[in-house]
Amino acid sequence: MSLKRLKVRGSFRGPTGHDHHVRQFVRAFHGQGVDVQLIDMPSWSPAVLPDGKRDPWFDSLARPLDARVFVQFCMPHQAEPEEGRVNVNYTMFEAGHVPARWVADGFRQHRVVLPSESSRQAWIGSGLPDSRIRVCPLGVDPDLYSRTHAPLDWTLVSGSHVSDYGTRFLNVSELGPRKNLLGLLRVWLRATSRRDDAVLVVKLGCHAPDLRARFTILLHMLERDSGKRFLEAAPVHYVYDLFSDEEMPRLYAAATHYISLSHGEGWDQPMMEAGASGLALIAPRHSAYTAYLDETIADLVPTREIPAVYNGDPDTAALFEGANWWAPDEDAAAAFLRAAIDRTGTSGGPARSRILRHFTWEQAARRLLDILDEAAEDASAAESGSS
Repeated sequence: MSLKRLKVRGSFRGPTGHDHHVRQFVRAFHGQGVDVQLIDMPSWSPAVLPDGKRDPWFDSLARPLDARVFVQFCMPHQAEPEEGRVNVNYTMFEAGHVPARWVADGFRQHRVVLPSESSRQAWIGSGLPDSRIRVCPLGVDPDLYSRTHAPLDWTLVSGSHVSDYGTRFLNVSELGPRKNLLGLLRVWLRATSRRDDAVLVVKLGCHAPDLRARFTILLHMLERDSGKRFLEAAPVHYVYDLFSDEEMPRLYAAATHYISLSHGEGWDQPMMEAGASGLALIAPRHSAYTAYLDETIADLVPTREIPAVYNGDPDTAALFEGANWWAPDEDAAAAFLRAAIDRTGTSGGPARSRILRHFTWEQAARRLLDILDEAAEDASAAESGSS
C-alpha cells in the first residue's frame, strides 16, 4: 500500500448505515497510516446525530490535502469527479439492475467499488465493464462487538419490559418500501399470539416530516386487511432513538434474534452487526445477504424475483423503475418465527465467529486501499502512455 493521503467525500454526521460505513472506513484508513481530508454530504439524510453522540475528530479532518486519489461514498449521480485526480466511487444497489444514468456516471470514474457480488452482477448486467468494477465488503469493529454490553430495555404499553420476554426479535430499518417492514409485521400478526413469550423490537428511522403519522395509517390498514389486530399478537415495540456507533451493541444485546424481510440490500449493516453480537439470524436468501450468510449460520427465507414497486420519494422511485427485487416467502418466514419462539429453530451465535474473523473494518480498509492503489497506478500508466 503506497497511498499516504486521501480525499474522501461522504455523509458522516448522521445515524444511517451510510454515515456509519463512511466513519468506519475513515477511522480504519487513519489506523493504517493514511491522512484523510473528509468532506461531508449533508444532503444525504436530514437526520444528524446530536453533539454528544458524534465524534468531533471527524470534523477536524476538513482541512485540504494534496491527495491524488478522491474516493466518494455516495450514489453515482451524486459523485463529483475532479479533474487531475484518480476518482473512485464506493456505492451499491439493492435491485437486479442499476439505472442507466448510473452506468454513464460509472464511466466518469476510474473505479466503481461495490460491497457484494450481487451489486457487481447488477452493474455488469446493466452495461458497466467488469474492468471498472471492484468488490470490497464492509465490516464490523471486532473490539467493540467481541465485548459484553449491558442490554437496553424498554417498558411496553402493557407495563411489562422487553427483557421480560424469552424470545426477543429485533429489526433496524429506515421506513420505506424496500425494507418491507409491513411484510415483516404481516408475518408477525400471522405467526404470533399474545400468549407467546416473544416480543418484536423495531428500531425505526423515519426522519421525513409526517412519515410516522403515515406509518400509523398503514398499520391500521394492515390490521384491517389481515383480519387481526396487533393486540391479538405478541407485542411490537417501536424505538425512535438515535444511537452512536458505540451504543449500537447495547441495542443488539437486548435481543435474542435479528430478522429482516427486506426486498433487497446493498449490505445490511445491522444484520451483520447482529450476527457479530451473537444473535440468531433470519434473513431473505437474496442480494448481499448471500455474501456473508448461508444455511449453516442463519435461517434463510426463500425468495422470488418480482418487479420493484417503490411507493415513496419520487427521486428514489425513479432509481428502481424497471428493476426487479425480491419477495421473501412469508409462509417460510412465519415458520422460522414460530420455530424461534418454540425453541426449535437456529440458536444464536453461529454467525459470530465467521463475521468477527472475516469481516472487519481493518480488512475492509486494507482491501479498499489496495483497490485505490491499483486505480492510481493504472491512471499513471495511462497518462505516461498518452504523453
